[in-house]
Amino acid sequence: MATIEILGVPHAYELTAPTSCPHTLVFIHGWLNSRGYWQPVVSRLSLDFQCLSYDLRGFGESQSQPERDFNREQISVNLLPSPSSPVGSSFDPLYTPSAYAQDLAVLLQQLNITSAWLIGHSLGGTIALWAAAQIPDCIQGVVCINAGGGIYLKESFEQFRLAGQRFLQMRPRWLSQIPWIDLLFTRASVARPLERYWARQRVIDFVVADPEAALGSLLDSTTEEEVNRLPQLVSQLKQPVYFLTGTNDKVMEPKYVRHLASFHRLFQYSGDNVIEIPDCGHLAMLEQPDAVASNIRSIVEA
Repeated sequence: MATIEILGVPHAYELTAPTSCPHTLVFIHGWLNSRGYWQPVVSRLSLDFQCLSYDLRGFGESQSQPERDFNREQISVNLLPSPSSPVGSSFDPLYTPSAYAQDLAVLLQQLNITSAWLIGHSLGGTIALWAAAQIPDCIQGVVCINAGGGIYLKESFEQFRLAGQRFLQMRPRWLSQIPWIDLLFTRASVARPLERYWARQRVIDFVVADPEAALGSLLDSTTEEEVNRLPQLVSQLKQPVYFLTGTNDKVMEPKYVRHLASFHRLFQYSGDNVIEIPDCGHLAMLEQPDAVASNIRSIVEA
């Protein structure tokens, strides 16, 4: 593991060796997860593609240093919004998907990565879409995994936000020490039980996530404005955008994935940019790493 400081926060990342492919695959994890969840997919692709995985600000090992106070405007990075784009020209509040995309832009700049495909899971997919809009010259395409939406259902979102806040209140540090607690995480949001190693990692990531980042990213990514902005964002992207969805995903159901995908030109009339993975829930990269890696390879090589 290596670290790079972005806006006063050390970001943990792992970068595999360069290959003959000119593009780097950049993996962005979802809410309350960390970079390690990509390891099964990275191990299948790293011989042919350079792979970058990192922990989002406030998650995993990318934790804030409270004694240091940085202003986002102190960092200069080449963002390229247009008058018709939903991307703002100034830095956004800390925990919006756009703000996390700006962190990613700085990370790529510091690592001298000038050509990348973004692979984002769940919230990471939304961040990837924003980054593609902000730095189009660098981002060659996007693969969203278990990510979709773009329909704001007021009552459902209010219930989701309230449930999320209550969920975050149940995170004492000693939780990870309770025997067998990881068994609960082997079955949550997946079609088939995960190996206990990954369930244990889910417990750890759930407990250690920075409270402000965990709550802020939940609330800032589920506002009515943010949700309704997603289709406009997707429709304006010039790069190819593909969506991988699990047929048994109950968190982001395939119908909502197809809805967001339909705003991109590649959707055509039958969903040409949507790939369904059978017997798969919300953690496709752990449940079906062979299928995920194979589809990423086919998309990038094509």
